[in-house]
Amino acid sequence: MKDFDFESVFGEDYLHFYEEILTDEVSDRQVATIGKLVGVGPGIRVLDCPCGHGRIANRLARLGAEVVGVDANERFLEVARQAGTSVDYRLGDMRRLEFDGEFDLLVNVFTSFGYFDDDTDRKVLAGFRRALKPGGRLVMDHQNSHRILSLIAALGGESVAMTEKGDDLLIDRNHYDAVSGRTVTERISVRGGKVRRYPFSVRVFTPAELTSWLEHAGFKEVAVFDQEGEPFTLAARRMWVVASA
Repeated sequence: MKDFDFESVFGEDYLHFYEEILTDEVSDRQVATIGKLVGVGPGIRVLDCPCGHGRIANRLARLGAEVVGVDANERFLEVARQAGTSVDYRLGDMRRLEFDGEFDLLVNVFTSFGYFDDDTDRKVLAGFRRALKPGGRLVMDHQNSHRILSLIAALGGESVAMTEKGDDLLIDRNHYDAVSGRTVTERISVRGGKVRRYPFSVRVFTPAELTSWLEHAGFKEVAVFDQEGEPFTLAARRMWVVASA
């Protein structure tokens, strides 16, 4: 999309700054939530898409699952492989998955859905559904739209988030486009004496809306939880969704 600079957003800045955000504790907690919601262990075949730099896929593999990780960023896959786990990492585009009924579980974590226009995002969900075996399950971790929009509204229409790493800064200026239903962000990286600016935007979903999209893609028994795997509330920091194929 014209308002999503994928190369810059998922580049070296991401790996540099997100070490401060996606700590081992955060990743362990997310994998624990996956385990609580659907159970993970030996004999389970899992697709992590997009898998990024492997923080979730590698942990699932250590639990005994047979894991395939797909991402469009070769640099991220190089980092993921350095963990030395048994994960089968593959370069690929989530919009063009070629799997058909191969997986017991598909995980999509850390707001890794909603990057594209609505038609394309719906096709992504259909691809997720095709990748799963009958009865397989999809686990998605997304923003809680109620919390995000309340925060932006309370701050006068724009929120600002900052991450520091040493003398380097990552600043996100966020607003909500009510027509497209997307959060729109200008990211400002101040790193090594250089300032870079690049945009990205992500579709925001209410639980009911995402449930409808999943059902339209062929999923059933959709359930919504918070980040701890407990019943979802307006105050939840995150929205975790489980859907059956």
